[in-house]
Amino acid sequence: MSIFKPFKGFRPKKEFVHLVASRPYDVLDSDEARIEVENNPYSFLHVVKPEVDLPKDIDLHSDAVYNKAKSNLEKLINDGLFLQDEKPMYYIYAQTMNGKTQYGLVGCSAVEDYLNNIIKKHELTRPDKEEDRMNHVRVSNANAEPVFFTYRDNAKIDEIVKRVIVAKPQYDFTTSDEFGHHFWLVSDNNDIKTIEETFKKEVQYQYVADGHHRTAAAALVGKERKSKNPSHTGNEEYNFFLSVIFPASQLTIIDYNRAIKDLNGLSSEELIQKLSNGFDIEKKGKEEYRPVCLHNFSMYLDGIWYSLTAKKGTYKETDPIGVLDVTILTNEVLSPILDIKDLRRSNRIDFIGGIRGLGELKKRVDSGEMKVAFALYPVTMNQLMDIADNNLIMPPKVTWFEPKLRSGLVFHSLE
Repeated sequence: MSIFKPFKGFRPKKEFVHLVASRPYDVLDSDEARIEVENNPYSFLHVVKPEVDLPKDIDLHSDAVYNKAKSNLEKLINDGLFLQDEKPMYYIYAQTMNGKTQYGLVGCSAVEDYLNNIIKKHELTRPDKEEDRMNHVRVSNANAEPVFFTYRDNAKIDEIVKRVIVAKPQYDFTTSDEFGHHFWLVSDNNDIKTIEETFKKEVQYQYVADGHHRTAAAALVGKERKSKNPSHTGNEEYNFFLSVIFPASQLTIIDYNRAIKDLNGLSSEELIQKLSNGFDIEKKGKEEYRPVCLHNFSMYLDGIWYSLTAKKGTYKETDPIGVLDVTILTNEVLSPILDIKDLRRSNRIDFIGGIRGLGELKKRVDSGEMKVAFALYPVTMNQLMDIADNNLIMPPKVTWFEPKLRSGLVFHSLE
């Protein structure tokens, strides 16, 4: 079973939280972050993207950047914007998008659970990105941002959450993207004990939904510190890292779509002819067409939307990876027809999160930047967990979760 423990969080004062809370480090580039922090010295972007306070030509992986993160975090504490809770507790962080609210528990997951595969992954990580986040943790001595986890629903935990959220939230604000953010303290000792014991006895696995690099970085720093501490007991704060964990039933994965720059020398008619070998094709016209089920795709080409339905034999129902629509698209279209062999490195393909809508696919093709675009039906949570349970890795750019967790609502010190 898994470990999920309470901790003494550092949190912003209520009157500053709407100014402090920021988007996570990896959804903005440096220039976008600089614009976002203009006239807002309290934004947590000063901590998670500290280059905003340094010259534009700074090396993003230089010591100066990580040292700036540390000094900016210390300043928020020393100036009295952040205070540490007096006792270890859990928190509830809820997000509202399009009228739907999902409720996550905030606590600390265990480094050993990550190393022992109790925390399940579904994506590969890149060493350079791991090292970047490791340096951020090492120097700032904190998990500044939470990772986004999920778990199979548990009635005991659900009951506690339902009871706590009846009270007025500690924080309650809406961001410019019209997403609502709500935050409660779980400070009752009996509730704290029940949650911790329930994870130990009943929650077999935790699953990384979003934040594989931050998870790996936090775990590797913990492992590193353990190796350097001859008095290691296992109770040190570096053995744990900040996570927000949501019941799987509350989460929705958004589609992650593909746009291609050229047709590999084919005409549009030749492309459609080749596609007919693996798909039943239906011309839909100029109105946007969204895939209606697994193995149904939409294609936008020459101003027209098409429905593509994968034929039997193009996928394996018993293969957790082979049955994925991204695998079907790669094996039947991208690789054999369009000659895109390496999705991670090819400059002929771009990946577009479904949060941007089908209109973004149309825009990119109509502008001439791209020649054809494909929209996919979203992966399900059951598919994600099935893949993780089988210790398999998803193809690149499959899952997109919204809303993203805001940074700065609480952080975990390693001291």
